Amino acid sequence: MSLGDMDPEEFRRAAHRVADQVADYLADLERYRVLPDLRPGEIRAQLPPSAPLSGEPMDAILDDYARLIEPNITHWQHPGFLAYFASVASGPGILGEWLAAGLNSNVMLWRNAPASTELEETVVGWLRELLGLPATFDGMFTDTASISSLLSIVAARHAVPGLEATERGLTGARLRLYGSTEMHSSIDKGAIVAGVGRAGIRRIPVDDRYRMRADLLAEAIAEDRRDGWIPFCAVATLGTTSSTSVDPAAAIAEVCIREGIWLHVDAAYGGAAALLPEMRPLFSGWERADSIVINPHKWLWTPFDASLLLFRRPQVYREAFSLVPEYLRTADVGAVHNYNEYGVQLGRRFRALKVWFLLRWFGAEGMAERLREHLRLARAFAARVEADPAWELMAPVPLATVCLRYRNAPEERLDAVNEGILDRVNASGRIFLSHTRLRDRFTLRVSVGNPRTTDRHLDQCWELLQQAAEGI
Repeated sequence: MSLGDMDPEEFRRAAHRVADQVADYLADLERYRVLPDLRPGEIRAQLPPSAPLSGEPMDAILDDYARLIEPNITHWQHPGFLAYFASVASGPGILGEWLAAGLNSNVMLWRNAPASTELEETVVGWLRELLGLPATFDGMFTDTASISSLLSIVAARHAVPGLEATERGLTGARLRLYGSTEMHSSIDKGAIVAGVGRAGIRRIPVDDRYRMRADLLAEAIAEDRRDGWIPFCAVATLGTTSSTSVDPAAAIAEVCIREGIWLHVDAAYGGAAALLPEMRPLFSGWERADSIVINPHKWLWTPFDASLLLFRRPQVYREAFSLVPEYLRTADVGAVHNYNEYGVQLGRRFRALKVWFLLRWFGAEGMAERLREHLRLARAFAARVEADPAWELMAPVPLATVCLRYRNAPEERLDAVNEGILDRVNASGRIFLSHTRLRDRFTLRVSVGNPRTTDRHLDQCWELLQQAAEGI
């Protein structure tokens, strides 16, 4: 028995089969239901309770994958997946991810990952430029917007004059963080981890388009200062999760600069639209932020996970997080990016490779045209909703997500009716939708972001919605 790794030739044979498996999956996604027809525990019941004592042939493992795993996931790659926000792995991104796994490069120090580090620097710069943001922004990749925002909240905390939380902890300081009533829950979690606590979060009311009111933000900051709070960070959301509303970044930036507090922009979903020059007015003012997060694994078809964190003052992140024991010291400190010093992770995945692959394969123009197509599909769907008196739009459609509601029922039953419609559509297996609540009204969401989604799938979605409504 060999005590080494898999034989290279055995690996080669298995890799060819894996490549065929993935290519076949992507070629015929619609043979599967978007949501598998399963009950909790069904898959686990088919798996052995203990790991095997002896190794098994790779063909047997791949057979079990094809039988148990692939058919029984929720298919995020499916063109009928119109729930939440898209998280699509494109072909070039998958290939880049596969190569990154083979290299297994740990991008923590330049010394142990020189090409990986410098590719990350390059790809971050490419994306920043494509988004129309100034060269004053540095940045890096993290796993998700939750972590990108957490790091930014900690950096904002570190920037508070005289607080010295990195050394002394919070020692009773009453820090205040601001965001709209539509702000994502990941900000709340970040505030909890950063020691701000849920009591330190103040949610600012929104206007009739679900955008934060900057005038009320200014009033809240003044009130909190009088009451002994330390305002330190505001979060503007450019593409909220419920309705994709876009906060007025320019007005919020004016308040933050005047008040001397950190502005973090959560553009995890919506930021991708800034690749289109005609969409950039929607984001006016975000270039004045201290930090920005955009998730390529949402609307830029990058295999999960990949979150782009951009920051105007990299030294603040480094001061907040840098901790270099003797065994990590290298002679090139200061001349290069040692990315572990800008966040909580020491070990980091080589995420830049897959983004590099897809940026080169699609090209800037190819990516822009796909984004325009998604905007067109969403607007065409919204027009259908507006033209049908039995349905109503629940929010504007600034990006590629449509919020709608069936309204041809008694008011007291509308929530239950729309929930029933959602259940019927999802039970079809052809389309998967999610919901939210807007002004406490049950609301259906149709979100376009998959390059495989076409007019045919939106036609199918509308047909299923109509049929479900008729059957309630």
